[in-house]
Amino acid sequence: MNPPTIIVCIKDIPDPEGHRSSYEIQSDIKRVVAVGIPPVINPYDENALELALQIKDHWGGKVIALNMSEKATSPILKKALSVGADELIILEDPVFKDLTSFGTAEVLSGGIRKIKSFDLIVTGRQSADWDSGQVGLLIAGILKIPGISLVQKVDMEDGSIIVQRLRRNGYEVMETHLPALVTVSSEAGDLRLPTLKAIQEARKKQVTVWRRGDLGVDPALLRKRAIRAITPPPLMARNCFFIDGQSAEEKVGKLILRLRQDRVV
Repeated sequence: MNPPTIIVCIKDIPDPEGHRSSYEIQSDIKRVVAVGIPPVINPYDENALELALQIKDHWGGKVIALNMSEKATSPILKKALSVGADELIILEDPVFKDLTSFGTAEVLSGGIRKIKSFDLIVTGRQSADWDSGQVGLLIAGILKIPGISLVQKVDMEDGSIIVQRLRRNGYEVMETHLPALVTVSSEAGDLRLPTLKAIQEARKKQVTVWRRGDLGVDPALLRKRAIRAITPPPLMARNCFFIDGQSAEEKVGKLILRLRQDRVV
């Protein structure tokens, strides 16, 4: 078979490992704002990228990373280049802010159409910020190609793919023709680590940026999320208790006794 062209959709989000105290609920603008948390590539999209790179390792071909954002964080997204992606294309425009899953899928589909030639589209099963899990299969529907969700492994044959799709107990084997789309679960494996040399080379690589006008997407399809209200949780009452003692050993003993009384330990 000819070496495949694989498009991987990646999204930059606030690090989901960030402490919950770093998130502020701002009721006036109806948003949860991450304060001091650096952006990262969505972990499920990293699984998708790893699967694409595994296919490239075995069958050759080309991997194109595709991102959509109102304001992209290119240094973060260039991680895709450092681990082995051949190109990074960013769809960037202020009108892409707060799009619904359908609007996001329309924009990404516009970028994929502009790329024109591809064999396989790979996405994460969901994003770790909104967790809707809809965009991947919506893209398949818009492009009118087969879409398979929750994939952990892909084998390629001439003109088709054979995949392992996760079930509650085990997996099922499915086959479909190309071009096709798969959404990838974490069972596909963690993203490989880049070398220092690859990181340095990725910083020098040019990134392709397309605006809404380059994609030919109907503005009427770019629907916004409508959040009616967002309310912070009620504040919990806190009481401070000071441990007294003549020595550190005495204070520790009293602290342990207090923790047991409060059933903390």
